[in-house]
Formats: sequence, C-alpha cells, structure tokens
Amino acid sequence: MMTPQSVETIPSKPGRWARRLSDQETERRMLAAAVAMVHRTGLTVSLDHISFEEVIRDADVARSAVYRRWPYKDLFFSDLVKELAKEAIPPALLDDEYELIRRVVTEHMDWLDTPELRASLVSELFRQAALLDFEAFCGSPEWRTYFALHATFLSLADGELRDEVQAALARSEQARLARIVKGWQQLAGLLGYRVRPETGATLDTVVTLIDATMHGMVMMALAIPGMATHRTTAAPFGATAPQEWSLAALSAASIAAAFLEPDPAIEWDGERIAHVRQALTEITAAEV
Repeated sequence: MMTPQSVETIPSKPGRWARRLSDQETERRMLAAAVAMVHRTGLTVSLDHISFEEVIRDADVARSAVYRRWPYKDLFFSDLVKELAKEAIPPALLDDEYELIRRVVTEHMDWLDTPELRASLVSELFRQAALLDFEAFCGSPEWRTYFALHATFLSLADGELRDEVQAALARSEQARLARIVKGWQQLAGLLGYRVRPETGATLDTVVTLIDATMHGMVMMALAIPGMATHRTTAAPFGATAPQEWSLAALSAASIAAAFLEPDPAIEWDGERIAHVRQALTEITAAEV
C-alpha cells in the first residue's frame, strides 16, 4: 500500500544557513526536492525509498524550519502525496507525436491522393504513434509515478487525504485528456475523419477508451514483459502492405476503426490535398 511513513519525530540538528527562509519557502523547497526525487526514481507502492534526510539536503533548508512545519515524517509524506497528485501530468508526448506525424507524412507525400492511400496513412500513423506512446509510458519514471498514483491512491486511509488526492488526480487527468482531444480534433479535421454518427460517441469517448486501454496494457506489461515486445505482421485497417504491429498499436487502431470513418461531406480536390499536405508537414504541438 502507498502509505505515508510511520510516525517518527525528526531529530534536531543545528542549521548551517546564513539566511533564514520563510516557512512558505521551506515548504516549497522541500516538496519540490521530494517531487524531483520521486521523478528520478519513480513511485513504487510506498514512499519508503524516499530518504527524508536526502530531501532536506536537496532542498537546502534549515532542519529547524522543517521540524516546525512537519513535526512528524508522516505529515510530510502526506503533503508529498498531495503534491505529486497536484502535479501529476507527466511530460507531454505531443512534441514527439507531432514530430512522428511530420516524418511519416514527409515519407509518404502521395498517401493523401486517394481514399485508399489516406486510410493507409491513418493506419500507419496509429501503428507508429501507439508504439511511441506505449514505450514512453513504460520507460519514463514520471509516467510510472503517474500510473502508481492512480493505481494505489485508494489504498490510502479514508478521509481528507484520500479525497484531496482523488480530486487532484481527477483535475490532472481531465486537463491531460482535454489536450489530447484537442489534438485529435485538429488531426481528424485535416485527415477528413469524423466519429460514426450511429455510435452516439464523441472524440472525447474515443480518446478516453484508447487512453484507458493503453494504461491497462502498461500495467499488464509490468507482470507480462513479453507484451511490450510482441509483434504481429499484418496489414489491418486499410494498410497497403504488411508491417510489424505492436499489441498497443493493434488495440488503439481497433478502437479508432470502430468509431471513426472518412467524412463523406469533405471533397478531396487538389487544393485541399495541397493544403493538408503542407499543414501536416508543418504541424506542431504548440498549435494544440
């Protein structure tokens, strides 16, 4: 269970700082140092691997001020859990994803010319982008912390701490998904796709389903490492030729194919094709 450290009074030592910091600055430095430490190592099912003494040294604050603010270590670690939840949005993958889009489109400039080739382009983007995201989720300490917070906050004792962590995680998750949806809206508009009307869904629905599936696969891959390296040679979802597909790509593209379709109202004339080709080769995350 991810629980604060056991109650322990912090021993006092004389400070060596010439300038006295305010209690607010001490708190800010301590929490920032501890968050940085967690991001370096990743959050496990507890905070036992976080050394309180190392946090004090990294924060460069007076022990006396720390004792005043947190008489017991469990109080500090409770605040740390809340701080991690408040800042739970991991490093954005959008920059890497958009770089991938620019590269794929540049490599296949003619794949916008016909409906069949456009379907192949969308398939290829899902094949590569889903793998990019999955590998980032599995390999980043910040993302491991993010998943650990979501997976274990319910193990906190009932009460104010759990409620605050849950509320902070909800806000972070909503903000992260909102940015992803905005990116999808931009790409769907350029590639001429819409949500199938008969599904009664929205892009928010599609993004949420793919995101939840990806998170579940990351958690499963921790116990079954072979999931991360498994590849299937296939040509699904309109692909023009067989390629190696990861499980992450197959799952994401399957959901997208179930909900998305080419928009019949869009006319792909030469002017539109030229505009979309230029927009996709110049697209950046700053636009989202």
